[in-house]
Amino acid sequence: MDTRESGPWMAAEVGAGLRSEGAETDFAGVTTTPGVAYLTKNGPFSAGVMISASHNPYQDNGIKLIGHSGYKLPDAEEEALEADLSSTPSKRSGAAPLLEVDMQLDRAYVEHLAATLPQGLRGIGILVDCANGSASRLGPELFRRLGATVEAIHCAPDGRNINLNSGSLHLDGLRSRVRDSECDAAVAFDGDADRALFVSASGKVVDGDAVLLITACQLQRHGRLGGNSHPVVVATVMSNLGLERALAAHGIGMVRTPVGDKYVLEEMLRRGAALGGEQSGHIIFRDYATTGDGLLTALRVLEAMRETGLNLDELTQELEIYPQRLVNVRVKQRKPLDELPEVTAEIRAAESSFGDAGRVLVRFSGTEPLARVMVEGPDLDRVEHFANSIADRIRAELGE
Repeated sequence: MDTRESGPWMAAEVGAGLRSEGAETDFAGVTTTPGVAYLTKNGPFSAGVMISASHNPYQDNGIKLIGHSGYKLPDAEEEALEADLSSTPSKRSGAAPLLEVDMQLDRAYVEHLAATLPQGLRGIGILVDCANGSASRLGPELFRRLGATVEAIHCAPDGRNINLNSGSLHLDGLRSRVRDSECDAAVAFDGDADRALFVSASGKVVDGDAVLLITACQLQRHGRLGGNSHPVVVATVMSNLGLERALAAHGIGMVRTPVGDKYVLEEMLRRGAALGGEQSGHIIFRDYATTGDGLLTALRVLEAMRETGLNLDELTQELEIYPQRLVNVRVKQRKPLDELPEVTAEIRAAESSFGDAGRVLVRFSGTEPLARVMVEGPDLDRVEHFANSIADRIRAELGE
Protein backbone atom coordinates (compact mmCIF):
# COMPACT_ATOMS: atom_id res chain seq x y z
CA MET A 1 0.00 0.00 0.00
CA ASP A 2 0.98 3.65 -0.17
CA THR A 3 0.63 6.03 2.79
CA ARG A 4 -3.08 6.95 2.65
CA GLU A 5 -4.97 6.61 5.91
CA SER A 6 -7.41 4.20 4.24
CA GLY A 7 -4.60 1.83 3.23
CA PRO A 8 -4.25 -0.33 6.38
CA TRP A 9 -7.92 -1.26 6.66
CA MET A 10 -8.23 -1.85 2.90
CA ALA A 11 -5.17 -4.12 3.03
CA ALA A 12 -6.66 -5.96 6.00
CA GLU A 13 -9.94 -6.52 4.15
CA VAL A 14 -8.22 -7.72 0.98
CA GLY A 15 -5.99 -10.07 2.98
CA ALA A 16 -8.90 -11.48 4.96
CA GLY A 17 -10.94 -12.02 1.81
CA LEU A 18 -8.11 -13.87 0.11
CA ARG A 19 -7.47 -16.07 3.14
CA SER A 20 -11.17 -16.88 3.40
CA GLU A 21 -10.88 -18.47 -0.05
CA GLY A 22 -7.81 -20.52 0.89
CA ALA A 23 -5.03 -18.23 -0.38
CA GLU A 24 -1.87 -17.50 1.60
CA THR A 25 -0.85 -13.83 1.82
CA ASP A 26 2.24 -11.82 2.67
CA PHE A 27 2.19 -8.06 3.40
CA ALA A 28 4.90 -5.61 2.35
CA GLY A 29 3.34 -2.64 4.15
CA VAL A 30 4.14 0.76 2.68
CA THR A 31 5.98 0.11 -0.58
CA THR A 32 5.96 1.19 -4.21
CA THR A 33 3.84 -0.14 -7.05
CA PRO A 34 6.94 -1.25 -9.01
CA GLY A 35 8.20 -2.88 -5.81
CA VAL A 36 5.07 -5.04 -5.71
CA ALA A 37 5.53 -5.88 -9.41
CA TYR A 38 9.15 -6.94 -8.80
CA LEU A 39 8.29 -9.07 -5.77
CA THR A 40 5.33 -10.69 -7.52
CA LYS A 41 7.47 -11.77 -10.45
CA ASN A 42 10.54 -12.84 -8.50
CA GLY A 43 9.00 -14.21 -5.31
CA PRO A 44 6.80 -17.24 -4.57
CA PHE A 45 3.63 -15.35 -5.44
CA SER A 46 0.80 -16.03 -7.84
CA ALA A 47 -0.28 -12.39 -7.87
CA GLY A 48 0.31 -9.01 -6.31
CA VAL A 49 -2.09 -6.37 -5.00
CA MET A 50 -1.15 -2.70 -4.66
CA ILE A 51 -3.50 -0.42 -2.75
CA SER A 52 -2.96 3.08 -4.08
CA ALA A 53 -4.45 6.00 -5.99
CA SER A 54 -1.05 7.06 -7.34
CA HIS A 55 -0.83 10.87 -7.78
CA ASN A 56 -4.41 11.55 -6.57
CA PRO A 57 -5.26 13.17 -3.18
CA TYR A 58 -5.49 11.09 -0.01
CA GLN A 59 -9.29 10.82 -0.13
CA ASP A 60 -9.01 8.53 -3.18
CA ASN A 61 -7.82 4.95 -3.07
CA GLY A 62 -7.97 1.88 -5.26
CA ILE A 63 -6.56 -1.55 -6.03
CA LYS A 64 -4.04 -2.46 -8.73
CA LEU A 65 -3.67 -6.13 -9.61
CA ILE A 66 -0.44 -7.62 -10.91
CA GLY A 67 0.03 -11.11 -12.32
CA HIS A 68 2.95 -13.44 -11.54
CA SER A 69 4.54 -12.18 -14.76
CA GLY A 70 5.00 -8.80 -13.05
CA TYR A 71 2.65 -7.13 -15.54
CA LYS A 72 -0.62 -5.44 -14.69
CA LEU A 73 -3.66 -7.54 -15.55
CA PRO A 74 -5.22 -6.97 -18.99
CA ASP A 75 -8.44 -4.94 -19.04
CA ALA A 76 -10.52 -8.01 -19.96
CA GLU A 77 -9.31 -9.93 -16.91
CA GLU A 78 -9.96 -6.98 -14.60
CA GLU A 79 -13.47 -6.55 -15.99
CA ALA A 80 -14.20 -10.27 -15.51
CA LEU A 81 -13.00 -10.06 -11.90
CA GLU A 82 -15.16 -6.99 -11.26
CA ALA A 83 -18.19 -8.82 -12.66
CA ASP A 84 -17.48 -11.79 -10.36
CA LEU A 85 -17.10 -9.50 -7.35
CA SER A 86 -20.40 -7.74 -7.98
CA SER A 87 -22.26 -11.07 -8.13
CA THR A 88 -20.56 -12.83 -5.20
CA PRO A 89 -21.91 -12.18 -1.68
CA SER A 90 -19.37 -11.74 1.10
CA LYS A 91 -18.85 -14.71 3.41
CA ARG A 92 -17.37 -12.65 6.21
CA SER A 93 -18.67 -10.26 8.85
CA GLY A 94 -16.89 -7.81 11.12
CA ALA A 95 -13.67 -5.88 10.60
CA ALA A 96 -10.56 -7.77 9.58
CA PRO A 97 -7.47 -7.58 11.82
CA LEU A 98 -4.62 -5.35 10.62
CA LEU A 99 -1.80 -7.15 8.84
CA GLU A 100 1.75 -7.66 10.08
CA VAL A 101 4.44 -6.26 7.79
CA ASP A 102 7.12 -8.58 6.38
CA MET A 103 10.16 -6.29 6.20
CA GLN A 104 12.11 -8.83 4.12
CA LEU A 105 9.99 -7.94 1.10
CA ASP A 106 11.16 -4.34 0.88
CA ARG A 107 14.73 -5.40 1.58
CA ALA A 108 14.64 -7.73 -1.43
CA TYR A 109 13.36 -4.92 -3.65
CA VAL A 110 15.98 -2.41 -2.48
CA GLU A 111 18.70 -5.06 -2.98
CA HIS A 112 17.52 -5.51 -6.57
CA LEU A 113 17.62 -1.77 -7.27
CA ALA A 114 21.03 -1.29 -5.69
CA ALA A 115 22.44 -4.19 -7.73
CA THR A 116 21.60 -2.35 -10.97
CA LEU A 117 24.21 0.31 -10.11
CA PRO A 118 27.24 -1.53 -8.69
CA GLN A 119 29.52 1.51 -9.15
CA GLY A 120 27.33 3.45 -6.73
CA LEU A 121 26.66 7.19 -6.49
CA ARG A 122 29.51 8.45 -4.35
CA GLY A 123 30.24 12.11 -5.04
CA ILE A 124 26.73 12.96 -6.21
CA GLY A 125 24.39 15.17 -4.18
CA ILE A 126 20.66 14.74 -4.71
CA LEU A 127 17.57 16.52 -3.38
CA VAL A 128 14.71 14.02 -3.08
CA ASP A 129 10.98 14.90 -2.86
CA CYS A 130 9.05 11.77 -1.88
CA ALA A 131 5.54 13.33 -1.96
CA ASN A 132 4.90 11.93 1.55
CA GLY A 133 4.19 8.69 -0.27
CA SER A 134 5.57 5.24 -0.97
CA ALA A 135 9.18 6.36 -1.50
CA SER A 136 9.40 8.27 1.80
CA ARG A 137 11.60 5.64 3.44
CA LEU A 138 12.85 3.60 0.49
CA GLY A 139 14.10 6.48 -1.66
CA PRO A 140 16.51 8.17 0.78
CA GLU A 141 17.61 4.74 2.06
CA LEU A 142 18.49 3.54 -1.45
CA PHE A 143 20.42 6.63 -2.51
CA ARG A 144 22.37 6.85 0.75
CA ARG A 145 23.21 3.17 0.55
CA LEU A 146 24.77 3.80 -2.87
CA GLY A 147 26.91 6.61 -1.46
CA ALA A 148 25.01 9.71 -2.57
CA THR A 149 24.67 12.77 -0.37
CA VAL A 150 20.91 13.06 0.14
CA GLU A 151 18.69 15.94 1.21
CA ALA A 152 15.16 14.54 1.61
CA ILE A 153 11.90 16.52 1.80
CA HIS A 154 8.23 15.55 2.08
CA CYS A 155 9.13 12.24 3.71
CA ALA A 156 6.81 12.49 6.73
CA PRO A 157 3.50 10.88 5.71
CA ASP A 158 0.57 11.35 8.09
CA GLY A 159 -2.11 9.55 6.07
CA ARG A 160 -3.50 12.74 4.57
CA ASN A 161 -0.54 14.63 3.11
CA ILE A 162 0.36 12.28 0.26
CA ASN A 163 0.93 14.37 -2.93
CA LEU A 164 -0.13 17.51 -1.03
CA ASN A 165 1.78 20.41 -2.63
CA SER A 166 4.66 18.00 -3.12
CA GLY A 167 6.04 15.39 -5.45
CA SER A 168 6.06 15.17 -9.22
CA LEU A 169 2.92 17.28 -9.72
CA HIS A 170 4.23 20.23 -7.69
CA LEU A 171 7.76 21.13 -8.79
CA ASP A 172 7.88 24.89 -8.13
CA GLY A 173 9.06 24.54 -4.55
CA LEU A 174 11.62 21.94 -5.55
CA ARG A 175 12.99 24.20 -8.29
CA SER A 176 13.53 27.03 -5.83
CA ARG A 177 15.06 24.75 -3.21
CA VAL A 178 17.54 23.00 -5.51
CA ARG A 179 18.86 26.34 -6.77
CA ASP A 180 19.64 27.30 -3.17
CA SER A 181 21.26 23.95 -2.37
CA GLU A 182 24.59 22.36 -3.25
CA CYS A 183 22.90 19.35 -4.82
CA ASP A 184 23.72 18.20 -8.35
CA ALA A 185 20.06 17.44 -9.16
CA ALA A 186 16.63 16.97 -7.64
CA VAL A 187 14.09 14.20 -8.19
CA ALA A 188 10.39 14.14 -7.34
CA PHE A 189 8.23 11.01 -7.10
CA ASP A 190 4.46 10.61 -7.09
CA GLY A 191 2.44 8.87 -4.38
CA ASP A 192 3.21 5.27 -5.34
CA ALA A 193 6.64 6.10 -6.85
CA ASP A 194 6.06 4.62 -10.29
CA ARG A 195 7.04 7.93 -11.91
CA ALA A 196 9.86 10.42 -11.44
CA LEU A 197 10.54 13.94 -12.70
CA PHE A 198 13.79 15.83 -12.26
CA VAL A 199 15.07 19.36 -11.75
CA SER A 200 18.59 20.43 -12.70
CA ALA A 201 20.82 22.35 -10.31
CA SER A 202 19.90 25.53 -12.24
CA GLY A 203 16.16 24.90 -11.69
CA LYS A 204 15.29 23.52 -15.15
CA VAL A 205 12.50 20.90 -15.16
CA VAL A 206 13.56 17.62 -16.78
CA ASP A 207 10.37 15.77 -17.72
CA GLY A 208 9.78 12.27 -19.07
CA ASP A 209 10.69 13.26 -22.63
CA ALA A 210 14.06 14.59 -21.47
CA VAL A 211 14.61 11.45 -19.38
CA LEU A 212 13.93 9.29 -22.45
CA LEU A 213 16.59 11.21 -24.38
CA ILE A 214 19.18 10.98 -21.58
CA THR A 215 18.66 7.27 -20.98
CA ALA A 216 18.26 6.33 -24.65
CA CYS A 217 21.67 7.83 -25.39
CA GLN A 218 23.11 6.07 -22.34
CA LEU A 219 21.72 2.69 -23.39
CA GLN A 220 22.88 3.23 -26.97
CA ARG A 221 26.43 3.92 -25.79
CA HIS A 222 26.39 0.50 -24.12
CA GLY A 223 24.68 -1.23 -27.07
CA ARG A 224 21.61 -2.06 -24.99
CA LEU A 225 18.83 0.06 -26.50
CA GLY A 226 17.19 -2.81 -28.38
CA GLY A 227 14.72 -2.87 -31.24
CA ASN A 228 14.00 -5.68 -33.66
CA SER A 229 15.65 -4.04 -36.68
CA HIS A 230 17.11 -0.74 -35.44
CA PRO A 231 17.43 1.17 -32.15
CA VAL A 232 14.02 2.45 -31.06
CA VAL A 233 12.34 4.20 -28.14
CA VAL A 234 8.61 3.84 -27.45
CA ALA A 235 6.76 7.00 -26.38
CA THR A 236 3.15 8.22 -26.50
CA VAL A 237 1.23 10.63 -28.67
CA MET A 238 1.86 13.32 -26.04
CA SER A 239 5.66 13.24 -26.32
CA ASN A 240 7.09 16.40 -27.84
CA LEU A 241 8.18 16.52 -31.47
CA GLY A 242 11.51 17.81 -30.19
CA LEU A 243 12.21 14.42 -28.58
CA GLU A 244 11.58 12.61 -31.86
CA ARG A 245 14.03 14.89 -33.68
CA ALA A 246 16.70 14.73 -30.97
CA LEU A 247 16.58 10.93 -30.99
CA ALA A 248 16.75 10.88 -34.79
CA ALA A 249 19.97 12.90 -34.64
CA HIS A 250 21.48 9.94 -32.75
CA GLY A 251 20.11 7.38 -35.20
CA ILE A 252 17.37 6.30 -32.80
CA GLY A 253 13.81 5.80 -34.01
CA MET A 254 10.71 6.69 -32.00
CA VAL A 255 7.26 5.12 -32.17
CA ARG A 256 4.15 6.50 -30.49
CA THR A 257 1.32 4.75 -28.68
CA PRO A 258 -1.92 5.97 -27.08
CA VAL A 259 -1.50 7.53 -23.63
CA GLY A 260 -1.00 4.90 -20.93
CA ASP A 261 2.00 2.92 -19.69
CA LYS A 262 0.35 -0.39 -20.58
CA TYR A 263 0.21 0.64 -24.24
CA VAL A 264 3.86 1.66 -24.09
CA LEU A 265 4.81 -1.71 -22.60
CA GLU A 266 2.80 -3.67 -25.19
CA GLU A 267 4.63 -1.87 -28.00
CA MET A 268 8.00 -2.36 -26.30
CA LEU A 269 7.40 -6.09 -26.14
CA ARG A 270 6.25 -6.18 -29.75
CA ARG A 271 9.33 -4.32 -30.99
CA GLY A 272 11.91 -5.75 -28.62
CA ALA A 273 12.61 -2.26 -27.25
CA ALA A 274 14.47 -1.80 -23.97
CA LEU A 275 13.18 1.70 -23.21
CA GLY A 276 9.82 3.41 -23.31
CA GLY A 277 7.80 5.91 -21.35
CA GLU A 278 5.59 8.93 -20.99
CA GLN A 279 6.13 12.67 -20.69
CA SER A 280 4.62 12.43 -17.19
CA GLY A 281 7.62 10.47 -15.92
CA HIS A 282 6.48 6.85 -16.24
CA ILE A 283 9.64 5.29 -17.70
CA ILE A 284 10.03 1.55 -18.33
CA PHE A 285 13.48 -0.07 -18.44
CA ARG A 286 12.59 -3.53 -19.65
CA ASP A 287 15.97 -5.06 -18.76
CA TYR A 288 15.25 -4.35 -15.10
CA ALA A 289 11.50 -3.97 -14.59
CA THR A 290 8.04 -4.82 -15.89
CA THR A 291 6.51 -1.45 -15.10
CA GLY A 292 7.44 2.20 -14.65
CA ASP A 293 9.64 2.62 -11.58
CA GLY A 294 10.55 6.07 -10.26
CA LEU A 295 13.44 4.86 -8.09
CA LEU A 296 14.93 2.86 -10.97
CA THR A 297 14.51 5.85 -13.29
CA ALA A 298 16.40 8.05 -10.83
CA LEU A 299 19.27 5.55 -10.74
CA ARG A 300 19.51 5.45 -14.53
CA VAL A 301 19.56 9.27 -14.82
CA LEU A 302 22.14 9.63 -12.06
CA GLU A 303 24.18 6.87 -13.71
CA ALA A 304 24.23 8.87 -16.96
CA MET A 305 25.38 11.97 -15.07
CA ARG A 306 28.14 10.05 -13.32
CA GLU A 307 29.43 8.23 -16.40
CA THR A 308 29.43 11.26 -18.72
CA GLY A 309 30.48 13.86 -16.16
CA LEU A 310 27.69 16.09 -17.49
CA ASN A 311 24.92 17.80 -15.52
CA LEU A 312 21.23 17.65 -16.43
CA ASP A 313 21.35 20.94 -18.32
CA GLU A 314 24.18 19.62 -20.49
CA LEU A 315 22.58 16.21 -21.01
CA THR A 316 19.36 17.82 -22.29
CA GLN A 317 20.72 20.83 -24.17
CA GLU A 318 19.98 19.32 -27.62
CA LEU A 319 16.30 18.77 -26.77
CA GLU A 320 14.39 21.60 -28.43
CA ILE A 321 10.89 21.69 -26.96
CA TYR A 322 8.29 22.72 -29.51
CA PRO A 323 5.45 24.89 -28.15
CA GLN A 324 2.54 22.63 -27.25
CA ARG A 325 -0.99 23.63 -26.27
CA LEU A 326 -3.62 21.29 -24.82
CA VAL A 327 -7.26 22.42 -24.70
CA ASN A 328 -9.96 20.32 -23.04
CA VAL A 329 -13.53 20.74 -24.30
CA ARG A 330 -16.42 19.39 -22.26
CA VAL A 331 -18.79 17.50 -24.57
CA LYS A 332 -22.26 16.04 -24.22
CA GLN A 333 -21.61 13.18 -26.64
CA ARG A 334 -18.78 11.55 -28.57
CA LYS A 335 -18.99 11.30 -32.33
CA PRO A 336 -16.39 10.11 -34.84
CA LEU A 337 -14.40 13.08 -36.12
CA ASP A 338 -15.18 12.19 -39.73
CA GLU A 339 -18.82 12.98 -38.94
CA LEU A 340 -17.84 16.54 -37.97
CA PRO A 341 -16.84 18.22 -41.25
CA GLU A 342 -16.11 21.66 -39.77
CA VAL A 343 -13.84 20.12 -37.14
CA THR A 344 -11.96 17.98 -39.65
CA ALA A 345 -11.57 20.98 -41.97
CA GLU A 346 -9.94 22.99 -39.19
CA ILE A 347 -7.66 20.06 -38.33
CA ARG A 348 -6.58 19.78 -41.98
CA ALA A 349 -5.90 23.53 -42.08
CA ALA A 350 -3.63 23.21 -39.06
CA GLU A 351 -1.82 20.20 -40.48
CA SER A 352 -1.33 21.97 -43.80
CA SER A 353 0.02 25.06 -42.06
CA PHE A 354 2.61 23.12 -40.03
CA GLY A 355 3.58 20.42 -42.51
CA ASP A 356 6.08 18.04 -40.91
CA ALA A 357 7.12 20.72 -38.42
CA GLY A 358 4.06 20.26 -36.21
CA ARG A 359 1.41 17.85 -34.95
CA VAL A 360 -2.33 17.93 -34.31
CA LEU A 361 -3.97 15.37 -32.04
CA VAL A 362 -7.69 15.32 -31.22
CA ARG A 363 -9.04 12.53 -29.02
CA PHE A 364 -11.80 11.84 -26.54
CA SER A 365 -10.92 11.14 -22.91
CA GLY A 366 -11.44 7.57 -21.81
CA THR A 367 -12.63 8.56 -18.32
CA GLU A 368 -14.25 12.02 -18.61
CA PRO A 369 -16.76 13.72 -20.97
CA LEU A 370 -13.96 15.66 -22.64
CA ALA A 371 -12.46 16.12 -26.07
CA ARG A 372 -8.73 16.82 -25.84
CA VAL A 373 -7.12 19.01 -28.49
CA MET A 374 -3.32 19.04 -28.65
CA VAL A 375 -1.46 21.22 -31.15
CA GLU A 376 2.31 21.41 -31.39
CA GLY A 377 4.46 23.48 -33.71
CA PRO A 378 7.47 25.76 -34.10
CA ASP A 379 5.78 29.02 -33.01
CA LEU A 380 3.43 29.60 -30.11
CA ASP A 381 1.07 32.04 -31.85
CA ARG A 382 0.09 29.55 -34.55
CA VAL A 383 -0.12 26.72 -32.03
CA GLU A 384 -2.54 28.67 -29.82
CA HIS A 385 -4.56 29.88 -32.82
CA PHE A 386 -5.21 26.39 -34.16
CA ALA A 387 -5.71 24.79 -30.72
CA ASN A 388 -8.40 27.33 -29.92
CA SER A 389 -10.03 27.26 -33.38
CA ILE A 390 -10.30 23.45 -33.35
CA ALA A 391 -11.63 23.53 -29.79
CA ASP A 392 -14.21 26.15 -30.82
CA ARG A 393 -15.45 23.95 -33.67
CA ILE A 394 -15.81 20.97 -31.33
CA ARG A 395 -17.57 23.10 -28.75
CA ALA A 396 -20.06 24.28 -31.40
CA GLU A 397 -20.77 20.72 -32.56
CA LEU A 398 -20.65 18.70 -29.34
CA GLY A 399 -20.39 21.11 -26.41
CA GLU A 400 -22.72 21.14 -23.45
